[in-house]
Amino acid sequence: MAEVELKAVRKQFGDTPVLDRIDLDIRDGEFAVFVGPSGCGKSTLLRVIAGLEEVSAGEVRIGGRAVNEASPLERGVAMVFQSYALYPQMSVYENMAFALKLAKRPKAEIDAAVRAAAEKLSITHLLDRKPKALSGGQRQRVAIGRAIVRKPQVFLFDEPLSNLDAELRVRMRYEFSRLHEDLGSTMIYVTHDQVEAMTLADKLVVLSGGKIMQVGPPLELYNRPANRFVAGFIGSPRMNFFAGVVEAVADTGASVRLDGAGLVDVGPLGAAPGQRVSVGVRPEHFSIGNEGAVKGVVRFVERLGAANFAYLSAEGAEDEVIAQLPGDQDVRVGETVALGVAAGGAHVFDEAGEALARRAN
Repeated sequence: MAEVELKAVRKQFGDTPVLDRIDLDIRDGEFAVFVGPSGCGKSTLLRVIAGLEEVSAGEVRIGGRAVNEASPLERGVAMVFQSYALYPQMSVYENMAFALKLAKRPKAEIDAAVRAAAEKLSITHLLDRKPKALSGGQRQRVAIGRAIVRKPQVFLFDEPLSNLDAELRVRMRYEFSRLHEDLGSTMIYVTHDQVEAMTLADKLVVLSGGKIMQVGPPLELYNRPANRFVAGFIGSPRMNFFAGVVEAVADTGASVRLDGAGLVDVGPLGAAPGQRVSVGVRPEHFSIGNEGAVKGVVRFVERLGAANFAYLSAEGAEDEVIAQLPGDQDVRVGETVALGVAAGGAHVFDEAGEALARRAN
């Protein structure tokens, strides 16, 4: 078993707190992704699990065993870094075999492990090459292969695709997903790219300021964000936010009047009339209509074929409003349009940023 458990984990450097009481359970075989903005603590949390950083308080358990005092080697983990860290003077085969040679494993065992990993990663034809002769994606596969041959309990990935171009990143996401399916191992992956996180994760862990903001399956966080931070961070393009006040509350639902705009109907709401709130609407939950709650002037249109993204300036919005419209719907710069909000398409947050109502799937 290779479950990872973090109990009240804290980490600080001097007087500066970096991780604040992290409680997290990652099941055996799960693909967990840590995501958040730069400086949120995600890489530090990964290094704590790896044993590269000592915890200031709390407990780290891997496979049911407390590992606070264990070295990285004793923890049964393998880490793949952003900067491949391959030995330039060694061939691909030698790079992948190096850890097993240090462990004095038999030559036949080493050869079988290296060739099995190379076949799984489709790099058998590269085994005799040096790293300088490889592309970025090939080097990353070698780094992953070096981890695979060790047969760790847990794979740890620290922004492994950051050095690759956009097209290769997309292809490597597929490779990581396929690798997880093939190995069935516990994997923990750090990224600042929320699209990457949504694509890969079984369990998404969103961090900010050294704290966990929300944990769950990607679509749960997308459809039912627990707070404004998660709502604004998860989703591309971003969620739109409007200030408003609760106008009416009933058992079946409530309505919120947006500042400088119209009424938005929301689901059952734990709020009182007159309460100040913010309302979040994702771009795909807007549609153009004569009686839209939001009116704005189109400033820019991003035409992608299947869809158009219209950027509007609108009163009451905290930033430019982004609306996703059908690709055949013609909107032009300078045009004033009214946007309606789809039924159940609004998220409501109190002044502290906590969700008051969550949209159903």
